[in-house]
Amino acid sequence: MARIRVNDSIAGGARYQRVTESQCARMHEASLAILERTGACLHDQEAIDLLAAAGASVSDGNRVRFPPQLVEQALSTVPRRLTLVDRNGERPLQLEGGRCYYGTGSDCLHIIDHRDGERRKAVLDDVRDGITVSDALPNVDFAMSMFLPSDIDPMVTDRHQMRVMLEHTSKTLVFVTNEFSGCQDAVRMAEVVAGGADALRERPFVAHYINVTTGLQHNEDALQKLLFMADKGLPAMYVPVVISAVSGPVTPAGTIALVNAGFLVGVVVSQLRREGAPLIYPGWGAEGLDMRTAVNPYCAPDPRGWMHAMGNHYDLPVFGLGGCSDSKTVDAQSAAEAALTLAFETLGGANLIHDLGYLESGLTGSLVQLALCDELIEWLDHTTRPPVLDDEAFALDLIDTLGPEGQFLDSDHTLAHCRERWHPRLIDRGDYEQWQMSGGEPLEARAAARVERILSEHQPEPLSDEVSQALGAIVAEAERRHTTTEAR
Repeated sequence: MARIRVNDSIAGGARYQRVTESQCARMHEASLAILERTGACLHDQEAIDLLAAAGASVSDGNRVRFPPQLVEQALSTVPRRLTLVDRNGERPLQLEGGRCYYGTGSDCLHIIDHRDGERRKAVLDDVRDGITVSDALPNVDFAMSMFLPSDIDPMVTDRHQMRVMLEHTSKTLVFVTNEFSGCQDAVRMAEVVAGGADALRERPFVAHYINVTTGLQHNEDALQKLLFMADKGLPAMYVPVVISAVSGPVTPAGTIALVNAGFLVGVVVSQLRREGAPLIYPGWGAEGLDMRTAVNPYCAPDPRGWMHAMGNHYDLPVFGLGGCSDSKTVDAQSAAEAALTLAFETLGGANLIHDLGYLESGLTGSLVQLALCDELIEWLDHTTRPPVLDDEAFALDLIDTLGPEGQFLDSDHTLAHCRERWHPRLIDRGDYEQWQMSGGEPLEARAAARVERILSEHQPEPLSDEVSQALGAIVAEAERRHTTTEAR
């Protein structure tokens, strides 16, 4: 498990900040102006009533305008630090101070099968495989479902995904649900595993990723999920979807001001519902259509780093996006984009960096790409470590003893410290003859072989039969409810 920490002057870690503090303050003021002048449409009466009672202006039924002081008050109570654990209450992920952790994404429609390289629709077995590989890879800190199974009723895919995640990894989980009742069921399942609602709240091992229609349109499901998670005291990511030149201005500044304004709506609603309700800041925004293809790319460089800076400005945990690619397969482009996005997400100080293994702008997932990302994270871990400058590291006595004619290969000092250097699992660093003797395989073939070894050998820590049966009962109940609703 990598323990990367950046933007920390005390620890001496690497630093990167694209947007200055004064520029962040200006962005904040722009978002406040949007909320006070334009306002946002909220499609949930309970949230509207909370805001009206707190002094917000409501017109046209659901158009809410926010006084700046209401936003500032909410920002003063949202937690600056957050700790997530695994399902055993261990392996803490401390979301603070540029600490970086890495995980997969959710709901890819397709998979590139590592066995034959073919792209096909994903099924539930692919979710199991993805979670199993995530459980085994040492630098994957949290898991998301990766795939949307096409062989499951679309109205209950989220319940099946949650059950698979709970049963096939003990790592921290970030879950996504189709609608509000799916959120309720997912939390019920997590509470069963944790041993009750209080146990889950005290040591949360799940967080909910909530997609919001736009920065100025807050759909009913998103607001219901937000209020529910606040009531439960569980962390959520409240993520407005704003596409430059479509649902926001073409300029990064305008679109990010809208994304940020939408997140601030979530902050106000959640804090009015329950002061101290934990929220995680969305670390991306202002992605826009490629005007030549009409595709919304994941890996565009133009907006990268802006939202990290805003999350750091608010001193909030940040949900990042990296390890992904717009390539259609595992190739040189996918490796380059995965490396670049992981590097800048890490150096920007995002705390939970998701979407490892994503291809085709989030439409396709690859376990081979995921294994490659695990290797890249380890590279970044060694790249960002603070330098060691003690007497042992300088080895001045050894240098003096061996002198100008000495060689260090067989010294005790070399033996003691040689394993501190990074030794890759997948990246090849031998000479040409050594590469040929080992099979002469390209990187993606070596990564595919690692995936296959994991799936044939790795056994995730199981849940008890009683807990697994309880999860199955919740899934079955959701299926019955949906069938009954359809029959009416």
